[in-house]
Amino acid sequence: MLLGFRSFINFSCAGFQKSSNIHRGIFAIQFRTFGSDNKEKMANLSASENIVGNKLAEILSMKDDPGKLEKMTVQELRTALRNVGASSKGRKQELVSALKSALDGFDDKSPLESEKESSEEQQLNQISSPKRKRSRAKENNVVGETLEVDINIKTVKQNTSVESSDTSGKKRTIKRKVAAKAASIHVEVSQEVDESAYEKEPWTRFAHKRPQKGWVVYNPKTMRPPPLTRDTDFVKLMSWNVNGLRALLKLEGFSALELAQREDFDVLCLQETKLQEKDVETVRDLLEGYENSFWTCSIAKAGYSGTAIISRMKPLSVRYGLGISDHDTEGRVVTAEFDSFYVLCVYVPNSGDGLKRLSYRITEWDPSLSQYIKELEKSKPVILTGDLNCAHQEIDIYNPAGNKRSAGFTIEERESFEKNFLSEGFVDTFRKQHPDVVGYTYWGYRHGGRKLNRGWRLDYFLVSEQLTDKVHDSYILPDVNGSDHCPIGLVLKC
Repeated sequence: MLLGFRSFINFSCAGFQKSSNIHRGIFAIQFRTFGSDNKEKMANLSASENIVGNKLAEILSMKDDPGKLEKMTVQELRTALRNVGASSKGRKQELVSALKSALDGFDDKSPLESEKESSEEQQLNQISSPKRKRSRAKENNVVGETLEVDINIKTVKQNTSVESSDTSGKKRTIKRKVAAKAASIHVEVSQEVDESAYEKEPWTRFAHKRPQKGWVVYNPKTMRPPPLTRDTDFVKLMSWNVNGLRALLKLEGFSALELAQREDFDVLCLQETKLQEKDVETVRDLLEGYENSFWTCSIAKAGYSGTAIISRMKPLSVRYGLGISDHDTEGRVVTAEFDSFYVLCVYVPNSGDGLKRLSYRITEWDPSLSQYIKELEKSKPVILTGDLNCAHQEIDIYNPAGNKRSAGFTIEERESFEKNFLSEGFVDTFRKQHPDVVGYTYWGYRHGGRKLNRGWRLDYFLVSEQLTDKVHDSYILPDVNGSDHCPIGLVLKC
């Protein structure tokens, strides 16, 4: 017979507050378990108290050395203020003053000792009182860890009676079997993270309304493989919907040259440049060292759509459009042929407000693009990249239930994406490399989408099946700002 139970351990350390000249440290440990040893509980409690006491002693030691406070960073000051139960808002000098005031208010008595005395008093009151009331602990400024322990136990040997009271006050006895040995223990740790940790790296926030077991958030700092050495032949491609190239280049703090130097790509594909033919010459030599650039612009509407390929390598040939007049007035496709493959830079039409272009998208555009790349594949493999305007699966969008009839996530578009590209042998390189990773490439400007990491994955590198084994890395660069999309990259061994 197999008997299992789960134990939850929650360690939380909140601040110390000054009230009526009594300084109290709230140190709460919530322990719910069945069949665990009491001595082990007390040992864990004692060890945790020692850790908290050491941190507090370190903070209180600054009381006699004001110079240390001035040298602390803003983040360190805020952490210290939270630990002593004070407000952590304001500029650095305000934080220093607040911490000095907080430290001056502490007397020589250990806050943990005060808390222990208070805790013992509460326990005595609970024992003497015939009725117990459940109180809710304040959670302000608390950062803790929750350990979730699954314990499967076998070899049931003993019967135990448990006496309990129902709401009517009647006592009833429940007989249950208690396990004697633990067969296996599975521990999961989830850490509550301070909101300030997301300020610099908002993409590390796991944000999804319908998360599934095993899903994790994408972090390029930890999930990318080691870079290939220069003695390995490879090509590096990058794709980016810039949402207006001229506006991007005018953006303060943005440097296309610095981005090129940092990423060291061989080929850059751009979508939604929003350029007209007369604007191309002003940006043709955008990047030093990239002498080959090929641009196509919308002639149907000014300041709309537009794609480009910028390359260090000189292509064998270049084509514009799909060769179908009905599709080629908006500047949505550039094809560059290289020795071993074709690169297609594509900006797929958005189905639009009210899904006005949905029918055109799924009955005309997608099938035509699919047929075009199948023809290219007859001579060499194809790399299809760009803003494909489709979040293929629920993992690719923050709020799937709320966007079932939104352009880019309708069932019609998703089925068309599957039918015309994936079922034809093209491989979604990012999803193949990261099957359970939530990584977005687009965040709407409204409602703080990027700050809260509530986005969509609309940008792809799809490759012919014969190139799959050559893919070293398919990645997202969420730290690059300047557009509502971020760049994506592909490293392909030659």
